[in-house]
Amino acid sequence: MEGNIVIKGARVNNLKNLTLEIPRGKLVVVTGISGSGKSSLVFDTLYAEGQRRFSESLSSYARQFLGRMTKPDVDSIDGIPPAIAIEQKVTTRNPRSTVATTTEIYDYIRLVFARIGRTYSPVSGREVRRDSESDVLAYILSCKGDTCYLLADVGWKGRSDKVELMLSLKEEGYSRLLAGGRPLKIEDVLSLDGDYPEEAYLLVDRVRVPEQADEDLRTRLLSSISSAFSAGSGHVRVCVEQPSVSGGEPEREFCNRFELDGISFKLPDEYLFSFNSPLGACPVCGGLGKVTGISEDLVVPDKTKSIYDGAIACWRGEKMGWFRDRLVQVASSHGIRVFEPYCNLSKKEKDLIWNYRFDEKDDSSFSGINDFFAWVETQKYKVQFKYMLSRFSGRAVCQACGGSRLRKEALWVRVCGKTIDEVLSMNVDEALDYFTGLSLTPSERSIVDEPLSEIVSRLRCVQDVGLSYLTLDRACNTLSGGESQRVSLVTALGSSLVGSMYILDEPSIGLHPRDTERLIAVLRRLRDIGNTVIVVEHDEEIMRAADLLIDMGPLAGSEGGEVVFEGRLADGADPSAHPQSLTLQYLAGRRARYTRRVRPWTYSITVKGAMEHNLKDIDVSFPLGTLTVVTGVSGSGKSSLVGDILYPALYRHVNEAGDLPGTFRGLAGNLDRITRVEYVDQNPIGRSSRSNALTYLKIYDDVRKLYARQQYARMNGFTAAYFSFNSDGGRCPECQGEGVVHISMQFMADVEMVCESCSGKRFKPEVLEVRYRGKNIYDIFQMSVDEAVGFFSEGSEDEAGAIASKLSVLQDVGLGYIKLGQSSSTLSGGESQRIKLAYFLSQTRKGGKREKIMFIFDEPTTGLHFYDVEKLLRAFDALLDAGHSLVVVEHNPDVIRSADWVIDLGPDAGIHGGELVFAGTVEDLKKTDTFTARYL
Repeated sequence: MEGNIVIKGARVNNLKNLTLEIPRGKLVVVTGISGSGKSSLVFDTLYAEGQRRFSESLSSYARQFLGRMTKPDVDSIDGIPPAIAIEQKVTTRNPRSTVATTTEIYDYIRLVFARIGRTYSPVSGREVRRDSESDVLAYILSCKGDTCYLLADVGWKGRSDKVELMLSLKEEGYSRLLAGGRPLKIEDVLSLDGDYPEEAYLLVDRVRVPEQADEDLRTRLLSSISSAFSAGSGHVRVCVEQPSVSGGEPEREFCNRFELDGISFKLPDEYLFSFNSPLGACPVCGGLGKVTGISEDLVVPDKTKSIYDGAIACWRGEKMGWFRDRLVQVASSHGIRVFEPYCNLSKKEKDLIWNYRFDEKDDSSFSGINDFFAWVETQKYKVQFKYMLSRFSGRAVCQACGGSRLRKEALWVRVCGKTIDEVLSMNVDEALDYFTGLSLTPSERSIVDEPLSEIVSRLRCVQDVGLSYLTLDRACNTLSGGESQRVSLVTALGSSLVGSMYILDEPSIGLHPRDTERLIAVLRRLRDIGNTVIVVEHDEEIMRAADLLIDMGPLAGSEGGEVVFEGRLADGADPSAHPQSLTLQYLAGRRARYTRRVRPWTYSITVKGAMEHNLKDIDVSFPLGTLTVVTGVSGSGKSSLVGDILYPALYRHVNEAGDLPGTFRGLAGNLDRITRVEYVDQNPIGRSSRSNALTYLKIYDDVRKLYARQQYARMNGFTAAYFSFNSDGGRCPECQGEGVVHISMQFMADVEMVCESCSGKRFKPEVLEVRYRGKNIYDIFQMSVDEAVGFFSEGSEDEAGAIASKLSVLQDVGLGYIKLGQSSSTLSGGESQRIKLAYFLSQTRKGGKREKIMFIFDEPTTGLHFYDVEKLLRAFDALLDAGHSLVVVEHNPDVIRSADWVIDLGPDAGIHGGELVFAGTVEDLKKTDTFTARYL
């Protein structure tokens, strides 16, 4: 027992008095079909108990901020280490959080720039230096055999009170000035009676430099240099009498102030490079990089158009067309290519178009876009101009910082020619090349050796989890759930915690099989430093890499909750010895995987000239009436092509409204054969805690009508509305039908407590008295889909049969285990996506108007076991049989093998991707050497 986590009598949710022993310090994979009890075991039992014990070890003062944690329904758990869960969801909505800040790479980059960054003047481009006394001493001692004059710049030339200045200098003990290259006594200059030399400097010291300077000379010179800096307000000059003798310069300036070209610069420190600090954040946008202003995307909606063809939307029409015509007339004198697509213009050209100011005296001047809107602002008392301002206003890049989030002083600092903004705009691969290739002096290397090694280590870790295509400044609230989880995994590795239990929920989501191998290496690294790693996963490669595989089952819901296999696949597990383990049956080939007949196609839609993000001007055809799978390594451009171009472009074509698509040349093909387009993503199906699968599928209306027809309901005048928790009547007035009450904790997170009035049952007692076949409305919510289908199928009423039929679509998509009253906020992204799929399946069964819908799915196999993938493919075929078309972004080999048409992007990620490497059937794909083909 020692060294193991021992669970006895676990009964959380559908777990059946489970007793299990998990070795510590190992990579453990928990698998099983959806609803088999994986999350109940890993998250609701192990993690919940680990967190509860950790909170109990804290002081009573600290515990009040964590809230009370209930003990899972388990007899005992021994040997459990501190638990850390890295879940499959976006961990932050903070717009300030980026990939670099979350992984803590940014903290180390700031240190590098603060310690060895060199500041350059924006006026002359020269490096700004702050000279020390040692720098001046070293220069003087290098002029061996020559006479050096140490001078202080006392501002002689611009002063009208020269007499007062000389008297003051005499009082301080100084006796000579240097004028015209000759030393002059101050008394002699005073006697000139106003006929003073035009330029003079205070002569602080004069020394003939020996071949070997002794300590006394060094001490004397350092004292003189200090006095010179003080007298000259930080400015010192060294004049050499005979530079030809020593090889030195005739004159050299030194300044112990950090200034140049009349600008006083701030000495770099780590706060200067932090957009979360007032010392470093851009004062205009506050460190967000964006402000409410004129939006480029609204002003130039179609960036494939040229200025001549009307790319600038605000300059279209008869009245405003003058501004465009003016720019076209004078463009050549400014080097602006008005016949070139806007997306191909250089940064300099765009800067001129946006920021040029009109000058009446200059025949070649024109109004830039910002100048134009400044004029519109002065006319906004007129309705049409006020409308124009609102039409083109949105979240725009901050002009003051250019979207870098930092104040301009931070962007004057460079390390090996790059500003911190330029480094953060690199993707992980580019950043790694930059930091490993830095050309540093030995002293610079020693100063930043530690932060550099941390940066390189973490960047390599981000590569290993398959996120090398992300830029360091990518906002975390734009990441998918899988990407966010892997970013958190990098942070966990960087923290170097040992002796902990890490729990991960499907870290392979969004990963191409090629990238899975590197993810396994990361998980093993986390294990090897002394942690227990428990992963809920369905990926075959990760299962085979596990030190221990735990298969939950045999089925879902009440038919699951048991361990049907526990062991190591590498030891040669015998599937015949474990007949209830569906996982072993599939892995051993004992259970045939679902095979589809390939559907031929005639019609298609083509995206021409896709150039969004890393897409390289590619033309891609999508067949209609087929299952088309878009695949490729992570970061190859799949989401850019499908999510950013195909869907919004088709939606705007069908609806003549909607979001603007990404950069592309146009749509072609049989567009008339699509009457609707649906993007089925993993976003929640409802925002309200009252939303659930019943309400989303419009089944709850039938349930309410059925209960309103019961005798007790009719006797008391309860209509169908009484059984709604969205309106007054039968719902509990205390919790408004939610079953819980929210207690505001002011500065802390709100606390949810079960409603004492209805005990969490959501309805008034009299409503709960209404029963159908012995069950009240609350009992129905507590049933799983499978239980409810059986329950209503046995009813004699037409409504009951209709309810059972409508619920069966949830079984068809593998969701028979979820409870009818389960809040949509508790569903995973994959479950939400499959409920949406169930809704569309139910619509096809209704018949009626025959629409031709293009369905676009984003990784629908998220959270699915082999067994569930089979159900999903059958559901896809049902949609195809109804005459619809499917485009699926997916990495799952089973789905790719089942495709009618495969579009493979690559060949690699980021700048090395964005090309169409293959389009055709699966059989033809297998004959190629793409990364996808290797894993089929």
